[in-house]
Amino acid sequence: MKEQSRRTDVDATRESDGAVVPKMSSNNGIPVPAETAEERASTKRNVDQKAARASQHGERASIGLAGVRQKAIEDRMLRFTNLKHHLTPELLWASFYRLNRHAAPGLDGMRWSDYAKDLDSRLADLHDRLRTERYRATPVLRTYIAKTNGGQRPLGKTCVEDKIVQQAVVTVLMEVYDADMYGFSYGFRPEKSPHMALDALAVAISRRKVNWIVDADVQSFFDEIPHDELLRLIDLRIGDRWLQRLILKWLKTGYSEEGVIHRSNRGTPQGSVISPLLANIYLHYVLDDWVHHRRKTVDEGDVAIVRYADDFVLGFQHRHVAEAYLIALRERFAAFGLRLHPDKTRLLEFGRYASSDRRRRGQGKPETFDFLGFTHICSTNRKGWFLLRRHTVRTRLRRKVKEVLENLRKRMHRPVHETGGWLGSIIRGFVNYYGVPTNNSAISAFRDLLAKEWIKVLRRRSQKGRGMTWVKHRQIVDRYLPHARICHPFPNVRFDARYSR
Repeated sequence: MKEQSRRTDVDATRESDGAVVPKMSSNNGIPVPAETAEERASTKRNVDQKAARASQHGERASIGLAGVRQKAIEDRMLRFTNLKHHLTPELLWASFYRLNRHAAPGLDGMRWSDYAKDLDSRLADLHDRLRTERYRATPVLRTYIAKTNGGQRPLGKTCVEDKIVQQAVVTVLMEVYDADMYGFSYGFRPEKSPHMALDALAVAISRRKVNWIVDADVQSFFDEIPHDELLRLIDLRIGDRWLQRLILKWLKTGYSEEGVIHRSNRGTPQGSVISPLLANIYLHYVLDDWVHHRRKTVDEGDVAIVRYADDFVLGFQHRHVAEAYLIALRERFAAFGLRLHPDKTRLLEFGRYASSDRRRRGQGKPETFDFLGFTHICSTNRKGWFLLRRHTVRTRLRRKVKEVLENLRKRMHRPVHETGGWLGSIIRGFVNYYGVPTNNSAISAFRDLLAKEWIKVLRRRSQKGRGMTWVKHRQIVDRYLPHARICHPFPNVRFDARYSR
């Protein structure tokens, strides 16, 4: 790899509330814990270190993806100008096998299994087109899925070939950006999960001085990201023009709806492999860097943040600080072409002392808020101590039950063992995600509702079925449907095990 040039002519700063953001601050080797809910190793910058030693022919040798990550950690201001050669045929092959094999086909109608036929020659041709810049992106096939509020959410179906290249680019870029991102960012990152974000939020509310919560929602986030601003922020770290043009192709290719191609200069292709990473990069500079810098430079008491993709929650010790943050957030997002949803973004009193404080003022119970499918509720345990309860969001539970019941009626005359295996897998998936402490009632209700509806379907299969006893039906249900049990530990137990400090 040629020696990477350092960024000297790119202005990475933007004034907002007196803070310089999103400037990439250099690391002086002193570890700064950005959050109780985060873990980030400290690094010490070495401005004299080379990207790679010279080979016998006088050319820079490739440092590999591990070397890219190491250089990204060592120098947070380094611009990578030569990453093209990392997209090798081997990486394309590995990227192909990381894709979902059962995903719906894109605009070309080709499935994963179709592309797997004569895979070697296909990947060789794809690599050659990438190398010679003859690769062309295909528009995304747009469909819609139902939202919990009754609306529709756009979803894109990407072609297999585009998915392969995007997955390879994500693999390369994650070596750079995963080293930059803060510990409170949990969405679509290696060794991160929604439950880790939920644990971090629960621990922050239970242990830190959190009395106020800002429950924020970015309005139409994936549809509103400005392309020019996104590419400007990517250029702060990635100076490879070939890679920038590749990303621009996916942004500009647009989507196909009812046979019509639509182009836009805003938004990322939803449903594509590259979209979550681009969203993470954008919010890293727009939100994460801004909050991190403000917490380090302004004494505003305890300020906690947990973000998963475009969903984030901010916790504050003081009300006036929370109100000032909310005003500054609206201005900050507006400066980058985004908007906070006026109805879904709100400030609420929440925390260990919220119930007692509101009771003393003659007010009702603390409000609740939703995050990653769970409604968070201020409560107490049997000893009267504060307990954060988390229940499945009711609208999600009802929508899931309705969806399963519609499919169950269509499967009325399928073999019992087939339908039983299908229902069992749905219940296991639901429990594996929502089976957290204090959520027993929701997961038990989900299993019981599906069991009762299945019994009704079995009894309607024929006239003889009406003569079967309830006990026999219950035996069938117990044979195929797993019982709902809590499968996750309490947040503090898993969090303390992960972060021993």
